[in-house]
Amino acid sequence: MGAVTGTRPTPKTRAARATARVRHRDGWWAAFFLAPQVLGLLAFLVFPLGFAIVLAFMKWDGLGEKSWVGFDNFAAQLADPEFGTAVWNTVKLAFMTVPVGLALALLVAVALNHVRGKTFYRVVYFLPVITSSVAVAVMWQVILSSGDYGVLNTTVRGWFGVTLPDWLDDPAWVMVAIAVVTIWSSLGLNVVIFLAGLQTIPPSLVEAARIDGAGPVRVFRSVTLPMISPTLFFSTVVAVISSFQAFDQIYVLVNPAHNDGARTIVYQVYDLGFVDFEFGMSSAASLILLALTLLVTLVQFGAQRRFVHYDS
Repeated sequence: MGAVTGTRPTPKTRAARATARVRHRDGWWAAFFLAPQVLGLLAFLVFPLGFAIVLAFMKWDGLGEKSWVGFDNFAAQLADPEFGTAVWNTVKLAFMTVPVGLALALLVAVALNHVRGKTFYRVVYFLPVITSSVAVAVMWQVILSSGDYGVLNTTVRGWFGVTLPDWLDDPAWVMVAIAVVTIWSSLGLNVVIFLAGLQTIPPSLVEAARIDGAGPVRVFRSVTLPMISPTLFFSTVVAVISSFQAFDQIYVLVNPAHNDGARTIVYQVYDLGFVDFEFGMSSAASLILLALTLLVTLVQFGAQRRFVHYDS
């Protein structure tokens, strides 16, 4: 009798090997398709963030040698009156734009939710969102300018004989002008988001409230607001973060270099890095902005437990 040299694999073993080969092949394909995204995150997010963190503790003008200064950059920024002005202006812009912008968007969304042709109105209100921020800033610059070509001031002065404030040059009014432009340009995004949230409310809840004798105001307060509170919370977080990152429209609409009333934290970061070539200071200011944004966001997430309802 000859010696047995091996055994044939069972059908179960062959199936397991085939499954392993398929998974191995699928893993390579998954890595292939994920590689561009992962490389992009590493190149444009992880590496710049890590470099900024390291650079915040150094003194560097972008060309010479780097020198370690520890927490001196942070201390210098916290003691800098210009940075204090930038923080105050940023917080003031958030307080001016977030409540007013979200309240106005919610009212518009509630009104549009009961009319025909919602798609058409979505497009109309969303157009400023997809319009170039530079184009929006230039348009509003023409409207709000105080010179002879300022549409708003010349029209009001010609019709009513009233002289309006110098919106873009007066430090007392420039943030109001920036807030108006910000609210107008972001209104469409919030309207679309709120419309999506309103359409998820079961009509039976609204009908039940009306049968119980609730009027429109009571229905809005007791049914609509609780049901869209997750949407409202999401929009609030996004709006606050966006207001903290405001730069491009402000830079085009008003030159903060000549008007401290328009200086924000992001402009402070830009001014330190690309005007004064103090990249260590600029990185420290950006990290302070990051910490402030994280702190405010964490406070919002902590408060959501009391005001946000996820039950249907």
